[in-house]
Amino acid sequence: MTDSAKKLYLLGRPFSPLYSSIMRLRSFLYARHFFRRYRLEVPIISVGNLTMGGTGKTPTVSFLASFLQSQGYKPAIISRGYGGAAGNRVNVVSDGTTIFLDAKEAGDEPRLMAETLPGIPVLTGIVRVLPCRHAIHALGCNVLLLDDGFQHLAVDRDINIVLFSADTLAGNSRVFPGGDLREPVAALNRADVFLLTGITTLNKKRAERFAALLQNRFPGKPVFYSTYVPSAAKNEKDQTLHALSTLPSPLYGFCGIARPEAFQQSLASQQIPLSGFTSLKDHQRYTPRILHQIEKKALSSGAQGIITTAKDMVKLKDCHFDLPFFSLQMETRIDEGLKSFILHSLDTPAAPTT
Repeated sequence: MTDSAKKLYLLGRPFSPLYSSIMRLRSFLYARHFFRRYRLEVPIISVGNLTMGGTGKTPTVSFLASFLQSQGYKPAIISRGYGGAAGNRVNVVSDGTTIFLDAKEAGDEPRLMAETLPGIPVLTGIVRVLPCRHAIHALGCNVLLLDDGFQHLAVDRDINIVLFSADTLAGNSRVFPGGDLREPVAALNRADVFLLTGITTLNKKRAERFAALLQNRFPGKPVFYSTYVPSAAKNEKDQTLHALSTLPSPLYGFCGIARPEAFQQSLASQQIPLSGFTSLKDHQRYTPRILHQIEKKALSSGAQGIITTAKDMVKLKDCHFDLPFFSLQMETRIDEGLKSFILHSLDTPAAPTT
């Protein structure tokens, strides 16, 4: 956690009980049907988190969508479309064949998933039941993945997957605005399964202790693990893939994601030397001025190339650096147990909502 975040959380701590009470009341009202909840005709899998910031939702959703597709399902991904300018009630980013919206319209993550998941529709909308229905009735999808859906209680789900980053876990364990939690810890009673993401040799022991705490407090809810490892680098000038060991050295890195340190750690894990690094805010919109500054820093640092994340690249299609320009490609690996859990749950009809 940065020093500025610590200061903000310290100032916000007196208001945490109020926000916590509001979130408890909201959950109670949904559970007692004071607020309407929609039960749809197909299975719904929610992938979300209790904490603020990045926990690996996008790579997890992408992995599960591809897995379900390989099992004969026709999945669709439904997202809020955070940061996207498209304001229709239903925004079809991709119908599985054609991509209709760019990153500015769709949001960074929906556009990235649309690019990397052929055959899988991606839709956004503030009232998520509407793109859900469109995916079912207009696109013929038979299982839906709610991206960042844990706090979106209006749509009933068959499987509630809650993610924790193995690096940050529950943060300072305080509810916003005094800490990293979006809701009180008791909200995890809604979860069906926990997934600890980004497991490495450095954080594995701590993650296992946290998993034991989850299992002790929420018995019967399994805990699984996933890793997110660099697999290659794409040369953005000619779209060719390169082994990481063949990249020019050193490189200059930059990104605008929730946890830039995770990108730096990924590069370090592959012994990719950096001459410098620029961290930008999450969902950063890249202007010519920002890109010029990045290249200027890269050149002055002696870099032989520039590297960023695949998520950032969806906003940089028209970017042209004089230096070689790469995006880091990542591979998600998830416990076989979670795959079995999902398939078994989909084969077992959910109890009807009363």
